[in-house]
Amino acid sequence: MTHQVPRQATFDGRGLLCVTLLLRLRAAIADAPAGTLVHVRATDPAAPLDLPAWCHFTGHHYLGPVDEDTYALRTAADPAPTAPGAPWHRPAQP
Repeated sequence: MTHQVPRQATFDGRGLLCVTLLLRLRAAIADAPAGTLVHVRATDPAAPLDLPAWCHFTGHHYLGPVDEDTYALRTAADPAPTAPGAPWHRPAQP
């Protein structure tokens, strides 16, 4: 029996406002395998609220704070898409 070591990644979003942070985070983890543990570094005061809400919206699994400015999430197998310039909206339907 083989065991795969879970993949890990760190995303440094310090200094970014949450909308920009979420757009860049989305791009950074777009090709990450399901189950990847992602540590997100964020200094925006809204991050403790926005990250879990965004994870819920997209289907990623918010794991909680790691320390003062680092939060953890685990990538979903099939996250819900969001609009290109808006992390809080679904893509427009044709």
